[in-house]
Amino acid sequence: MTSRQQAAEDSCVMIEGPWSHRFISANGSRFHVAELGTGPLVLLLHGFPEFWWAWHQQLPMLADAGFRAVAMDLRGYGASDKPPRGYDGFTLSADVTGAIRALGERRAIIVGAGAGGLIGWATAALHPKMVQRLVVLGAAHPLRLRSAFITQAAQRRAGAALLKFQLPRFEHVLTRDNAALVGDLLDEWTGPAFQSTAAYAEYAAKCREAMRIPQAAFCALEAYRWAFRSTMRLHGYRFVRAMKQPVITPTLQLQGSLDTVMIPATAQGSGRYVLADYEWRLLDGIGHFPHVETPDLVTGEIIRWAKG
Repeated sequence: MTSRQQAAEDSCVMIEGPWSHRFISANGSRFHVAELGTGPLVLLLHGFPEFWWAWHQQLPMLADAGFRAVAMDLRGYGASDKPPRGYDGFTLSADVTGAIRALGERRAIIVGAGAGGLIGWATAALHPKMVQRLVVLGAAHPLRLRSAFITQAAQRRAGAALLKFQLPRFEHVLTRDNAALVGDLLDEWTGPAFQSTAAYAEYAAKCREAMRIPQAAFCALEAYRWAFRSTMRLHGYRFVRAMKQPVITPTLQLQGSLDTVMIPATAQGSGRYVLADYEWRLLDGIGHFPHVETPDLVTGEIIRWAKG
């Protein structure tokens, strides 16, 4: 079967449920969001190789707790626009603040996992007035991660897959055989207890299908490529300088003890960048995706922090 025959339509992410789907215009692009509930805005940012569905269990629980829960497809993912440019830290954080405004709010509680967590850190540092509270899962502060890649062999080994993302046209490898490599990465990064469940099989199948949407794989890799390319460019130097601004947003950091891509020792060093209230919690037996591996616990922590 050819890659053209294997390609998925972006309609595959318009999964029905108690939430409503809509499109918003923000920062010059169109973003797909799933929304449920009324109250203070909780904006949920997925990681790689996910899409908004990563938060489908959080949406109803947050809505029941009195929040307006919105899960967005990040730039390049799912049913959101997939422009060839704009995967730098400045633009991705501006996507988030633009989405907050497009949703009619002045600020939001930001919850980010993995790559979405990195964007959450950047948004809190660069746009502090728009982030009421921050919850980060499986993501070190960008400067902490940058330092760990340089100085810690353990983090370099853990991030070996991210180094492969730098290879030209690797997006075709990622989507080959119905995105089999996406499934392999999920197997490697997910805690073993969750892998034995039917929910994991459904989650992996949906992530693989969404990554086969035309241009989604290329766009997903571009953010990682920028992160490495930028280390030798003026634009990257400016981002590093901007990220030295201390985070003044109350921040909760949740980290799986079995995370094999963002190792706990790297993530734990992020607290030094936060001047506001800060909590760290290590989740025993959990991998890189706490929001899907232990959704009740994570949602409870989000609600506790959001109401603090």
